Amino acid sequence: MIRFLFLVVALMISSIRSYSQDFQGEVTYFSRTAVDLDLSDREMPEERKKQIMQRIKEANERSYVLTFDRNASIYKEEVTNRPANTRGRMRVGMRGNSGGDFYKNLVTENYLQQQDLMGKAFIVEDTLEKLDWNLVNETKKIGNYTVSKATAKKIVKRPNRNAFRRNSEKDAETEQPLFTEKEIEVEAWYTLEIPINQGPGEYWGLPGLILEINDDTTNLQCIKIVLNPSEKKDIVAPHKGKKMSKDKYEEIYQKKMEEMRQNFRGRNGNGGGRRP
Repeated sequence: MIRFLFLVVALMISSIRSYSQDFQGEVTYFSRTAVDLDLSDREMPEERKKQIMQRIKEANERSYVLTFDRNASIYKEEVTNRPANTRGRMRVGMRGNSGGDFYKNLVTENYLQQQDLMGKAFIVEDTLEKLDWNLVNETKKIGNYTVSKATAKKIVKRPNRNAFRRNSEKDAETEQPLFTEKEIEVEAWYTLEIPINQGPGEYWGLPGLILEINDDTTNLQCIKIVLNPSEKKDIVAPHKGKKMSKDKYEEIYQKKMEEMRQNFRGRNGNGGGRRP
């Protein structure tokens, strides 16, 4: 009898482990990024200004799909029917959701991200950033799920919109940096109803699946969840491109941006003048 009970318990443990290994989910997120662009001083018809702002808005509205299990995830932009003139453009920056497919491994705590820079493929491989999350006693609903709030401070590197403006000779010594760094607060909403340490892009580290992220420019919110789909998907890290660390990639990226700036000024002259 005792031997039989041990056998039943062993089978139950084996079944639980098997379920844990097979568990998989898929979340679709909708992303909106605000762009700080003032056209009020530009000499163009108001209708033209509205068209430009609408195109910018469309170019910065995207859908992403996070496919995850308990140990790993892959985060990809979803192919949509956006207009051809906005589809496939990469927002300028060095943020986790500005490049291609983003793979996280929570066992090794590292990530790999596909990047394409001027026609060349790279794989950025580095350690996942651990944010110091502050759990806040505040909840709300996203769909059918109750989510809790968490916040964290984060240093981000953003493009400097003034960097490509032409300087006069007297301003040459005060060259604008291509990128600026600042500290922002990230707001996350996670659900304990799905106790998975996962989230979109580079975000992770909370006691439940992250369904919404807000930073200083972007709102990223879950619009669909599928748990244990009948057809499982392979969670495979991107592999096409030269592998390098985040620091090395940013060094190459900055060098390429500096070359673009110099080429731009070479075509348009080095003196002062109107903004590009």
